[in-house]
Amino acid sequence: MKRMALVTGGSRGIGLGIAELFKKNGLEVLTPTRQELDLSSEESIQNFLKKNSHSQIDILVNNAGINIIENISEISENNLKEALQINLIAPTILIKELSPKMVQRGYGRIVNISSIWSGLSKPGRAVYSSTKSAINGLTRSAAVELSAYNVLVNAVAPGFVDTDLTRKNNSPEQLKIIESNIPSKRLAKATEIAELVYFLVSEKNTYITGQTIFIDGGFSCQ
Repeated sequence: MKRMALVTGGSRGIGLGIAELFKKNGLEVLTPTRQELDLSSEESIQNFLKKNSHSQIDILVNNAGINIIENISEISENNLKEALQINLIAPTILIKELSPKMVQRGYGRIVNISSIWSGLSKPGRAVYSSTKSAINGLTRSAAVELSAYNVLVNAVAPGFVDTDLTRKNNSPEQLKIIESNIPSKRLAKATEIAELVYFLVSEKNTYITGQTIFIDGGFSCQ
C-alpha cells in the first residue's frame, strides 16, 4: 500500500531533502507551495484541508518555520504573532485535522521539526526558542493521546545544517567558527536529517513516540 505524506516547507533545505527521500522510497508526497498552503493564514490552511479532504494522508511532517532574530527588548508584537502562527498554531491545526482519520485507519506517523534552540538558546532567539520548545510539548501531548491507535508522534531537533540559507546567513569565516564548536567538526547534511525523519515515519518505527531527538553532531552535549 502506497502511503501519502504531507511535508510543509518542502521546497528547500531540510524539507526538500525529506521530500526527495520520501519519494525515493516510494511514498506519495504533497509539498504545497505557499500559494496552496499559507501557514500564516488560518483561512488558507482550512481551504487546503478542504481541497485535500479525500486524500489519505498517513504521514505529516511539520517542517515549515520561521526564525525571527530579535532581542527581548526589541520583539515586535507582529513578529511574535507571526512566529506563533507559523511555528506552533499551524502545526497544531494540521495535527488536529489530519490525525482523526489516521486514528480511524489505525496508522499514522507525525514528525514535527523542532530545533536545538528548543533546548538551548542564545541572544536574539527568545521567540524562536519559545515556539520550538512549545512544539516539543505539543509532540509529547499528541503522542500521549494518539499512540494507542498506532499514530506515533515525534520531533526532530536539528543543529547546524548545511543549507543554502545557512550559507547565505553566515560568512565562510563564521561557518568555520561554527564547525569548530561542533564535536563532529562539521555541519549536518540535509540528507542526514531526512534519513532520521524517514525512519520515524516508516513502518520500521513501531514504538518510538513522544520523543524529541536531537541531531546536532554532539553540539547540545557540551
